[in-house]
Parts: sequence; C-alpha cells; structure tokens
Amino acid sequence: MTLLDPKTWQSSRLSGGECEVTEPATGESLGAVTLATAEDVEAAAEAAAAAQTAWARTPHVARAAVLRGAGDLFARHAEELREWLIRESGSVAGKADFELHVAAQECYEAAALASRPLGEVLPSEQPRLSYTRRVPVGVTGVIAPFNAPLILSIRSVAPALALGNAVLLKPDPRTAVCGGLALGAVFAEAGLPEGLLSILPGGAETGQALVADPRVPVISFTGSTAAGRRVGGAAGRQLKRVHLELGGNSALVVLEDADIESAVAQATWGSFFHQGQICMTTGRHLVHASLYEEYVERLAAKADALAVGDPYRERVHLGPVIDRPQLAKIQGLVEASTARGARLAAGGTHRDLFYRPTVLADVDDHTPAYAEEVFGPVAPVRPFATLDEAAALAAAGPYGLSLGIVTRDTALGLELADRVPTGIAHINDQTVNDEAVAPFGGIAASGTGARFGGSANLDAFTELRWTTVRREPAGHPF
Repeated sequence: MTLLDPKTWQSSRLSGGECEVTEPATGESLGAVTLATAEDVEAAAEAAAAAQTAWARTPHVARAAVLRGAGDLFARHAEELREWLIRESGSVAGKADFELHVAAQECYEAAALASRPLGEVLPSEQPRLSYTRRVPVGVTGVIAPFNAPLILSIRSVAPALALGNAVLLKPDPRTAVCGGLALGAVFAEAGLPEGLLSILPGGAETGQALVADPRVPVISFTGSTAAGRRVGGAAGRQLKRVHLELGGNSALVVLEDADIESAVAQATWGSFFHQGQICMTTGRHLVHASLYEEYVERLAAKADALAVGDPYRERVHLGPVIDRPQLAKIQGLVEASTARGARLAAGGTHRDLFYRPTVLADVDDHTPAYAEEVFGPVAPVRPFATLDEAAALAAAGPYGLSLGIVTRDTALGLELADRVPTGIAHINDQTVNDEAVAPFGGIAASGTGARFGGSANLDAFTELRWTTVRREPAGHPF
C-alpha cells in the first residue's frame, strides 16, 4: 500500500502556488506540492482550535493508541519513506534509516507521555485541596528545517499531540514531503481526528503568519540562529512561548592520551555525516599539539577515501548538499579560509551539488570556516598545548550546542566538559547524537535550552495550572 501518492499533494485546502519537489542529486522533479498562504494558516488555526478541545478531553489511552499506531506505520512504510528521505533530502540510506527509527521511537515515547502523572498535591495554609495539573497549551506551531526533516518535525508533533494539543506544521518547502506530508499521511492512517494536524508547506511568509496567529500560543522552531532570532523576537512581542533549537559550531576535543585511530574515526562521522548539514556537526577539531600533524594526515586520508554521489543510485558515504545556495556558502567559506592562510589538506572541490569532504589545517580565530557554522562537510583542525587552552578554545564563540571529548581518562573528560558551556556533552564520542528519550537543546546562540525529549516535552507543550477546592465557600473580610 502506498502512503504518499503524488496525485494527492495538490491540496484543495491550500491556495498558494505550486512548488516543485526536486531531487538534489539529479535536479529531477519528483512532483509538486501546494504551498500555504497566510490565509491558509488562519483557516488551519481556526480548525485546529475547534478540534483541540475535544482531543484534550479524549482519554489518554485513546491518544496513546494513535501515537503507537503512528510509530508502527513508520516501520510498516519504511521502504517507501526511506526512498523519499534519500531522494528529496539527499540522505544516504543509513541516515534515512536512522530518521525512521527515531521517528517511530518519538511516537512510542509520546504515547507513554500521555499517561505520565501531570501534577502534584500541594500543602496549603487553608482548609482546602491544593494541587497542580498540566493542561494542553491548545494549538502548537511547529516550524521544521530541511536537514533532518522527519526527526525535526516529529519530535515536536508527536509529544504535542499526545499531550492533547493540535499542531500546525510548516515544513521547509525543499523537504515538504518527507518532512511534512509524510507525517500527515501517517497520522491520518493512525486515526488522528481531522483538524488536529495541518501540514502547511511554505517559506518565510507562511512562518510569519504562523507565529503571528493569536490562536497559536506556542511555537517550536528549529533552524538557523538568524531565523531563530526573528522568530523569537516576533513571538516575544506577542508574549508567546517559543522553543528555539538553532545553529551550532560544535567542538571535538582530542586530548593528549587519546587513541588517534579512534579519534579520527569519530571525527570523520562528526564532520561528514549527512554532508555536514546537521546542527550538531563537528565544526571545530581541537587536537593536542603532539597528535596534531598525524591527526590532520589521517583525517585527510579518511576524507579522500569517502565516496560522494547519488545516494539513491549508488553506494556512497555522502550525498548532495541540499541546493546551490548552500553549495555556494560552503565553497565561499572554504575559499575565504584558504585565502586567510588555512591549509587545504583534503577536498575543497565539488561536482554539481556533490561537495567533497574537506579538511582545513592551520586555522585560527579568524579563519571563516572555523569561526562560523559552515553547514557542510568541512573539518577545520586546530592544535592546543594545554588543558586550559583546550577549554578556552572549546568555550569560545557564540554557540553552545554539543561537545565531544576523546580521552582515555574519562574523569578528566568530565572535568573538561564542566568547563565548556554547552547543552550536550559526550565523552569518547563525537558531537552528533540523538535519542528520543534524551533532552535535546543548546544554549546561547544555539537556542533556548533543552526543549525536546522526556520530561522536557511536558514543559514545552503544557501549561502548569494551580487548582484549589474547598468544601464550603471561603469567607473574606470584605
């Protein structure tokens, strides 16, 4: 049974123009979707608000059943959805399988969330029952990017629905199918009542309408720091709650005692997984001076050995970057870096949208590809001499998303991690990790802290209400 039929993509409920669904590896059109206008957002918000009240009153076992069903459907339709993730987003097969696994797990974890204790009994000075209770926020707006389109949509959609909310999802138009329509189809088949999940593909104007709508009190945004600042500012002016998961330039610190072969293997994954188009990508390699030259040499050899090509038709390690503007950004940062003195140890070339994994040595604070988030397969490597220098370098810069430390002394690794402000830290692993049960989020320019995973979802998608009950009406002095 086919879950995603291109004949159904031209939604009669949306009134924007058509947007081609393009395969970045070939430039081939895979179909077309209808974009959402500001008026479409308004209509969807009205329908969501009307449907949400009944959904919030639905017993938790029924909501959980829908979420479990959705998780099962991600597994049942894995072959079809894998193809869309590969062809539409440029994922290699392993990355697509990882997204599908996480999507199912997010649904299963959300199903369990529906029956979590939602409050506590409080002591009171008065003769009354005093307690707190978590209630749904109402309608949640979710704005998701192109790079891990399924994960970065479902991790907000699933818990928000499980906790009794309706959801308006705006996927990136470049991945409107695997990051949007796929979720709509899965939840419809799982039995989610109509109106509770609307898929609204579109660009900045659609997102602005979603943030502006008064019926949407909570916005969950994943994307660039620049766009996040605009979303946060617009939401703040309306006193809306906004959850921001933004960019990063995460450091992998390789200490003097590290096994260099293991460190390079981790670094290769951290910098080149999904063409470096991951917010947690290892963007800065900080390596003890005694290991530096060998590390650069080994990492460059690894990069040169990786196959880059069409992930749908070839067996490759890296697929295409998403589009030509992203390619131009990557190439521009690499060229600017070599112009400032960085040594190109590997890569730095491309064929169409296929950018070779790149290693830059001899970088410093002023090297553009080291100082900025590249969002491409580029690994800048810099030496350090002391633990204090490593801590200072890892903590420098505006971001605070993920950190990796490679060392045989795990206690020392934990000690170093405590000196680096970051939302996520991994000892003896690289920076790219994700699990449905773990809180996820960054600090500073990387976002507003852990907003996804486990109990963090309760804070994200419910309000905490205080309630008291007296046997007799209270008496007051006037």
